[in-house]
Amino acid sequence: MSYVLFAMRELIEQFMQYLSVECGLRPNSLKAYSRDLRAFAAFLGKRADDVARVADSDISAFVAAERKRGLAPTSISRKLVAVKMFFRYLAQERIIAEDISALVESPRAAKPLPNVLSVAEVETLLNAPDPTTLLGLRDRAILEMFYATGARATEVAEMRVNDVNFEYGYALVRGKGGKERIVPVGRAAIEMLKNYLATVRASLLGKKESDRLFLSRTGRSIDRATLFNIVRKQALIAGIPENISPHMLRHSFASHLLAGGADLRVVQEMLGHSDISTTQIYTHLEKDRLKSIHSRFHPRG
Repeated sequence: MSYVLFAMRELIEQFMQYLSVECGLRPNSLKAYSRDLRAFAAFLGKRADDVARVADSDISAFVAAERKRGLAPTSISRKLVAVKMFFRYLAQERIIAEDISALVESPRAAKPLPNVLSVAEVETLLNAPDPTTLLGLRDRAILEMFYATGARATEVAEMRVNDVNFEYGYALVRGKGGKERIVPVGRAAIEMLKNYLATVRASLLGKKESDRLFLSRTGRSIDRATLFNIVRKQALIAGIPENISPHMLRHSFASHLLAGGADLRVVQEMLGHSDISTTQIYTHLEKDRLKSIHSRFHPRG
């Protein structure tokens, strides 16, 4: 057994004691930290003869080795957190001169790509509500609004009748932090909304008063949870097996616009994203779709 492994094992035990007594970490967390730090110590082996001589390059090499081993970015990040906390502790206790782990950047975990519906699936979903019933017509108008604007469930729930300009075809959407944005609404959605207002809303409202665009069966303002249930119910009727949510319609709105050639910054504005990097995930989605098509149909795919 090399000296560095023995030395680090002693220091790891001290660190575990510190995490338990001073920080009050739970047993499961302590086991995870201990396991990750022992893996790091084993990796070092004879690369250093003293913990004080461990360099930031050794930590980077450990991260690279774990990545090469095929470990998920989240798992690598967890191990690196343990190492960083350990070296921060050693620096605080003056066991080492400085915290060399501060020089090592954490790997960025890849954001999972959002699930989207195909254009055909969206069409099937939009046609699912029963047009012979009041609630069916309302649900169709709601689905059309989600797909036409890419609005969030809360944003659609809080829309007012006067937020829709039927003459010019746009809707005022109130987003996070009270920010407002203007989003175009296509002809199909405008016509469905006109039909809903002409034949359904007054019947649902009865003698109550409300300026909200969409109402519940009892004539009250519709809430976010009810919108989720409506989307899921109509997806089941449409025979779409996935767990559909209003946010999936938002993802589909953005993905289909970009696939059709829309400018990224225009889509960013319509979605109400403050940072364009949030919108860029849809470009990755489209690239993955094109790669999938290429591999399926190209002779040498």
